[in-house]
Amino acid sequence: MGHPLWPLFDLRLRVEDFELRPPTDDDLVELLAVAKSGIHPPEEMPFAVPWTDPPSPQFERNFAPYYWAMRATWSPTSWELPFAVAWNAEIVGIQSLGAKDFAVLRTVGTGSWLGQAFQGQGIGRLMRQAVLALAFDHLGAEVATSAAFLDNPASSRVSESIGYEPNGTDRLAPRGIAREMRRYRLTLEGWRARPRPEVRVEGVEGCLELFGVPRRPQMT
Repeated sequence: MGHPLWPLFDLRLRVEDFELRPPTDDDLVELLAVAKSGIHPPEEMPFAVPWTDPPSPQFERNFAPYYWAMRATWSPTSWELPFAVAWNAEIVGIQSLGAKDFAVLRTVGTGSWLGQAFQGQGIGRLMRQAVLALAFDHLGAEVATSAAFLDNPASSRVSESIGYEPNGTDRLAPRGIAREMRRYRLTLEGWRARPRPEVRVEGVEGCLELFGVPRRPQMT
């Protein structure tokens, strides 16, 4: 029996010692604590939207509604799914997967953040590959995109190590000053061209229509 209100709450991605799951409100409380402990030095801004800048209590008041809005505005033609990333049952950050007109474009984008205490340990690479396995191997994605500011080499290294290829540049100004951003692109062929970690996906069948993917016919 699936979740009676929101089938996505049944979705689980498991890889090595990690579990990725759509965050419940209890998970959001833990995620808030991780975010408040620090994600990046205050003089840096790795995000296109400077959501870590507001002072307390505005920071706390913005946090949960941002994730609630993803549920409330979900449609098969425009969706973004955050996953709480738990390492040995301890929540360490967020890995998101999103798309517009997925049924036609078969293209997904990703975004993520990790508490500073968990950075530099290969976690970002593993959790990105977990959602890419969902996208390419279970939802029928053909392209995945990502981007990183030029002064955020750690994010670029994750993309390059997974096999993304450079795909041009862009400019954004999260704090009102224009900064260069490098775009990346990974195709289905590129995804399948090298060994990947084993990702166990549970609960996806009940969610396919929410992603704009037709349900698979029942075998008789």
